[in-house]
Amino acid sequence: MPRPFHEFAAGLSYDDLPADVLRVLRRSFLDTMGVAAVASRSDMAGIARTAALALFGPGAAGGSRILMHGDRVSPAGAAMAGAMTIDSVDAHDGTSPCKGHAGSAVFPALLAVADIRNDLQGSDFAVLLAIAYEVSYRAGLAQHATCADYHTSGAWTATGVATACARALGGTAGQIRHAAGIGEYHGPRSQMMRCIDHPTMLRDGVGWGAPSGVTAAWLALAGFTGAPALTCEEAPAFWDDLGSAWRLVEDTHYKPYPCCRWAHPAIDAAADIMRGNGLHHSDVASVEIRTFHNATRLAGHTPASPDEFAYSIAFPVATMIVRGQVGVAELAAETLEDPDILRISRATELVDDEHFTAISIGKRWAGVSIRTKDGRELSTDARTPRGDTDIPLSDDEISDKFHLFADPVMGRARADELEALCGRFDQLNASDFSRLRDLCLTGADAPVSAVS
Repeated sequence: MPRPFHEFAAGLSYDDLPADVLRVLRRSFLDTMGVAAVASRSDMAGIARTAALALFGPGAAGGSRILMHGDRVSPAGAAMAGAMTIDSVDAHDGTSPCKGHAGSAVFPALLAVADIRNDLQGSDFAVLLAIAYEVSYRAGLAQHATCADYHTSGAWTATGVATACARALGGTAGQIRHAAGIGEYHGPRSQMMRCIDHPTMLRDGVGWGAPSGVTAAWLALAGFTGAPALTCEEAPAFWDDLGSAWRLVEDTHYKPYPCCRWAHPAIDAAADIMRGNGLHHSDVASVEIRTFHNATRLAGHTPASPDEFAYSIAFPVATMIVRGQVGVAELAAETLEDPDILRISRATELVDDEHFTAISIGKRWAGVSIRTKDGRELSTDARTPRGDTDIPLSDDEISDKFHLFADPVMGRARADELEALCGRFDQLNASDFSRLRDLCLTGADAPVSAVS
């Protein structure tokens, strides 16, 4: 008989975590904090902080600091503001089989709880992260397999966050089971394709999934009932190997570009065509992107906001063609008005390819053709995104991305210290882990232009 998820969560120890699980957690810690740093200057993050400070004052649970900012609110408020902060720059880790993201909910929620528990060591936090990721991923797979609608990551991360937070608060296996049920029931069943078709700051739903999970844990420990979580208990195929296999190792991907993952294979393909043929953007007459159905709904030929940029495909591809990169500079509002990018974006056709739709289950497929002004048509083979486990980003690439995002906000010395501590966070004693928590939660010490 497989071990029930709540008993797994209650009994998991640091010694149970394989080396490859710890490696993924270390990489995700660093990658997520880099995104959090640059995202802390976004308009969306500022709005979320304002709301959290207005509505979620510290109470009997204690005060948790808002990610990369430092002001204290309740743990639920800190989880909300932190998740919305990370979600405001679409560059955080994800899981292709679940078509979503866990780290953007898991890290702000668990850091918020850790901030009122000064006794936590790095090994304790590693166990909580492993629980939150693993339960989130499996609940997400179960939800996608059993629900007709495509819900945001907030729907299933609420379950994983609730499970891990109940463990963090000392809950029994029974209380953890109820926390998961409460988190699943109250988690936001928000419609992902609505935000694809009409991009706004709602993003991937983790801004409400994270505090829903945190709140569920407190309710469960106070005696509130909510079991069973159907995605955890009535979809056994996704839980049979819990504890012996790790979805977080198999499924976690990292993003080289700050936009929707569905655009990434086309961005890479366009970059290869440009470099391989020595093209300048002025040589390009038009672009054709063949991809799966949902990706064609990203569209976004003329995005008017960072949210529309994040959920577009034509414009990021055109940005790569013109600038040779899609990085921090491209998050600036001026990018949306770049005439060279707009010319190519408007000349880009998205083709809904039935074959790519059929095979884009655990992967995301695209192929690109560029027609030049002198009449040539240049194409690449169809591909999936870099950063998946079969085409992984190296540790050096993760580090470079972190510094690209964090250095202008935190300063190099502070970023170096954060990188070093993330790389061995699970080995830190309580005092050193407290220092890591301070770096994550107290914000920047260097000025930087706002990300609009």
